[in-house]
Amino acid sequence: MESSAIHVVVMGVAGAGKSTIAEALSSSLGWDMAEADRFHPSANITKMAGGVPLTDEDRWPWLRSIRDWMTSEAQAGKSTVLTCSALKRSYRELLAEAQGRVVFVHLDGTPELLAERMGGREGHFMPPSLLPSQLATLEPLSAEEYASGSLRLDISREPSALVRAVVDGLMLQAA
Repeated sequence: MESSAIHVVVMGVAGAGKSTIAEALSSSLGWDMAEADRFHPSANITKMAGGVPLTDEDRWPWLRSIRDWMTSEAQAGKSTVLTCSALKRSYRELLAEAQGRVVFVHLDGTPELLAERMGGREGHFMPPSLLPSQLATLEPLSAEEYASGSLRLDISREPSALVRAVVDGLMLQAA
């Protein structure tokens, strides 16, 4: 069954502002929002909190649970906004298997700005020491992903401008 649901995956490395933008998008669109971090098994959180980067083997079950959540939301007739680092194209391909239309919004910035933002966060399990490994893992959006509606946005812009760019770029209707 074809679904009219849209899933906007706000992606990027730690410190890019995924939560801020996703929350604002969710509010603007009136769509449900989820943080991908909530789908991590405790073993993954323990590893990251200890400064140990996750492996692909750590990530596959986590990504499948996110994909399955998006599908269940689509089956309930709901569009969603989701935060997820989605650093590799293979991860995004798995997420794109969800029922409905899946588009990625890559929040991108300089390593200096990202590090500055990470240093200012409180109460997050991802230490700034993991930023270099995330940047090394990040695979830019492909031509095919751009062709399907995905966007890359510069995080030096104000959050309200980024939200407007997503709504306009994806031709969505604010609530």
